[in-house]
Formats: sequence, C-alpha cells, structure tokens
Amino acid sequence: MSGCACEESCRNPSGGDGYRRALVVALVLNLALFFVEIAGAWSSGSVSLLADAIDFLGDAANFGASLLVLGMAKVWSSRLALGKGIVMSGWGVLVLARALWAFSVGGVPVHETMTWISLLALATNLAVALLLYRHRAGDANRKSVWLCARNDAFANLAVLAAAQGVAFTGQGWPDLVAASVMAGLGLNSGLAVVRRARAELGERV
Repeated sequence: MSGCACEESCRNPSGGDGYRRALVVALVLNLALFFVEIAGAWSSGSVSLLADAIDFLGDAANFGASLLVLGMAKVWSSRLALGKGIVMSGWGVLVLARALWAFSVGGVPVHETMTWISLLALATNLAVALLLYRHRAGDANRKSVWLCARNDAFANLAVLAAAQGVAFTGQGWPDLVAASVMAGLGLNSGLAVVRRARAELGERV
C-alpha cells in the first residue's frame, strides 16, 4: 500500500485549475460526436468512421472516469490510467481486426458522408485538444487524457484523407488503410500509458 494515501501531497488536484471544467466539456462533446459518427458510419459503410465513433465513446468514458478520481489518492489515478491504457491498446487491436474483416468482404463507403462528418469531428477534437493542452503535464492519468485528445485529431485527419482517397479511386481500400493507421496509433499510445502507469504504481508500493 502507499504510505501517504491520506496526505495532501499524494492526492490529485481537485480541479480548481479548470481541469474539472475542461473534462466536463470534453465529455459532453465526445458523447455528442459519438452519436453523430455512429450514425454516419452506419449510413456510409465506413470502417474508419466506425473506428472513430468507437474512439469517441471510449474517450467519453475516459473523461468521465478521470472526473471521478479528481481529489482522490494519486494511486487511484495511476490505476485508472493503467486501465485506460489497456482499453486504448485493446481498441487498436479490435479496429485492426475489423479492418481485416472488411478487406476480405469488400465494399466502397460513401465518401461524401465521411468527408463532412470527419470535418465536424476534427473541429470538435481540435477544440478539446486546445482546452486540455495546458493540463497535459502531470501523472499518467492526465497524460492519457491529453493523448486521447491529440490522437482524435490525427484520427479525424486520417478519415478525411481516406474519404478523398475513396472519392479519387472509387475503391474502399483507403478507408481500411486509415482504420489501420488509427488502430496502430491507439495501440502505441495505450502501451505508453500502461508503461507509465505501471512505473507510477511501482513507485508507490
């Protein structure tokens, strides 16, 4: 057990610096975009858009969980970060598997739907990333929150590029390439968060 679980120096900040407010806004925006993207993925048949929608839902859960540990002992923040890192890595593996399955089945997504939804999602994620930028330093949990916001913006650019690729080639492979890139980014970031969280937990045992 941590020897300072009840000391103020071993607790997470309560959010008086605006971090709590930033998390609430990020949570609301991510939930809203999840519903928009899941509907768009269903209507367009886009794997990358579906992957981005799932990512929005996962991020909303991450932001909500981060709100719960504010003001608690830092060991809980590290444990939460460990769980989030595992989820991020698992999301990457699942998206990669879904892309491989779609490749075997074939099909061409609707690039117009992909384009306008990815632009909306990009604008939203850039706003969230800017909101969380000054809170990115700190423990593994805060780092994971910042990585989620940053990765989302890259994912939106990947979907946008995939939409243009589908429009240009008339084929579905650009969508699958984008989904695979997003999967790799999520897996890599998840492993980085897991390593940092495990190091933090080891220091507190």
